[in-house]
Amino acid sequence: MRVAIIENMKNTPLGALGIALEEAGARIEWFRPWSGEALPKDISSYDALVVLGGEQSARDDDTHPYLPELARLMRRFEGEDKAVLGICLGSQILARAYEAGNHLGIAHEFGWKTVGLTEEGKADPLLADVGDEFTIFEWHGDTFTLPAGATRLAANGVTPNQAFRIGRATYGTQFHFEANAAVVERWRGEFKETIERKEPGWLENYPQLVAKHAAAAEAAGLAIARAWVRTIGARTEPLHVAEA
Repeated sequence: MRVAIIENMKNTPLGALGIALEEAGARIEWFRPWSGEALPKDISSYDALVVLGGEQSARDDDTHPYLPELARLMRRFEGEDKAVLGICLGSQILARAYEAGNHLGIAHEFGWKTVGLTEEGKADPLLADVGDEFTIFEWHGDTFTLPAGATRLAANGVTPNQAFRIGRATYGTQFHFEANAAVVERWRGEFKETIERKEPGWLENYPQLVAKHAAAAEAAGLAIARAWVRTIGARTEPLHVAEA
């Protein structure tokens, strides 16, 4: 199992997703187009694609000119029935790839929040093990419209499209299910000024918030990560009919 990971800014560790990929024995190859590296060209070399979060918007083509190509890459993987995962910014780029609208700066969420499943989400293999609602980490200001033909899987009062699926195994999650306690602790140290501007008082209240929310979010995130990794091996192989 070989997985291409697209990093859109530094300090975006895999957290729970990394644990699930390691459990499955996956081989990971990182691509960092934000620093000038090329995106993968030959998708036949990979079984799955992950696009992580970032500080830019899904439409910041002037400052991040690789974004249109990345959107097309996500569609190419989905077109080959390979598992695709977009997290936060990755979900916004996935929505863009399927001609949905990106709405910038209108959906601010930071910290551990509650997300509820739709009826479709309750039956979907990605989210079937987290209950009707769950606590998970959020960090975003943008949102998007649901792509045509996509299935909405999760929502809350701020962001109606918290998770969606296209085809068999192409998923976008606005929430950071990969952000286990270790990842959040790392972000707390790396982005103190940004966090204080975005959510005044959060850093001061961090010990109490961790005690209240981190364990539940970590359990839900690992369940989601493991469920997505299982979709990689469930790819439908084309039938080869022997000639007479």
